[in-house]
Amino acid sequence: MTNPLDLPFDTDEMLAGLKPWIETESPTFDAAAVNRMMDLVQHELAALGARVERIPGRMGLGDSLRATMPHPRAGEGGILLLGHMDTVHPIGTLEKLPFRVEGDVCYGPGLMDMKGGNYVYLDALRKLLAAGVETPLPVTVLFTPDEEIGTPSTRALIEAEARRHRFILVPEPARPDGGAVIGRYAIARFNLQTRGKPSHAGWQLSEGRSAIAAMAGKVAEIEGMTTDDCTFSVGVFRAGQWVNCVSSVCDAEVLSMAKTQDLLDEGVARMMALNSDAGEVVMEVRRGVTRPVWEPDQPGTMAMLALAQEIAGEIGFEITGASAGGGSDGNFTGALGIPTLDSIGVCGKDLHTLNEHILLDSLVERAKLAAALYCRLGA
Repeated sequence: MTNPLDLPFDTDEMLAGLKPWIETESPTFDAAAVNRMMDLVQHELAALGARVERIPGRMGLGDSLRATMPHPRAGEGGILLLGHMDTVHPIGTLEKLPFRVEGDVCYGPGLMDMKGGNYVYLDALRKLLAAGVETPLPVTVLFTPDEEIGTPSTRALIEAEARRHRFILVPEPARPDGGAVIGRYAIARFNLQTRGKPSHAGWQLSEGRSAIAAMAGKVAEIEGMTTDDCTFSVGVFRAGQWVNCVSSVCDAEVLSMAKTQDLLDEGVARMMALNSDAGEVVMEVRRGVTRPVWEPDQPGTMAMLALAQEIAGEIGFEITGASAGGGSDGNFTGALGIPTLDSIGVCGKDLHTLNEHILLDSLVERAKLAAALYCRLGA
């Protein structure tokens, strides 16, 4: 059998394949854009001989792709490659952050989070198929459209698919030290709204009650609840259209990260306690999507980590394993108790910014890791 570490992975070839992926911008809230990305990937999967299913989007979001890779036992539960194709970058980001290579670094929107990892793990399957290597277990690929907003429309799909499989690979970007994630903190989202009383801001200012002022007063209070183990961040703030009107409605969104379920429950209780209709401005807090705590050190996941560390040693690098914040769809599969190895994708820096980039050396390195994982899991 061909040693997966000897497969002909090539950085320039992978960059050429990645370029159209990155230049097909796919912000979560633009379903048509996400679907253009899914079109591109669907074509590539079909060209590999996979049986590809297009799963229609829900809630105004994009479609998902499920691909059953060629295998004598195709369709049986084996390894699930789980990734998302949406990004946080709006259409037009390419003008400020074009796909480009500078030295040992490659830049582009969504390249680190997480199109780079998805591409690398798909390229590993491509090279295995081309070499005629049969993996011990069949592989299924599931690409989804809404991870960046908490996976509101595809959580049930992910969990149902994951339950059919023995191992889950999530090629989210590697941790800053290049390590993998073997557990994740809980993530909760909250939707806030203040409702006041409108008036003309120049003629009858005193008659109005500003929803903006009330919400602004709560921002410092909410973010002031942050501790090392449970954080609160106001990330969205929307209100007003006319400067000469006292705004009667203001909307905000809050993200909370908690290291344990107890801390999450306490944080949720503190947020929900902000609900109030006692004054002249109403404050309404609604709980949004939540990612459950994925407890670390589960035996199946730790065995996957040990295997990845063994493979990395053969390639010539080290992989650590730790719990992390940030949230991913690995929260769901890990919380179900299914062996899950997360953040095994490319190495880079500054995801979600206009400096998002990856280290070129990590492309071949992680492709070899992927190929060997496919060949040794379940062997």
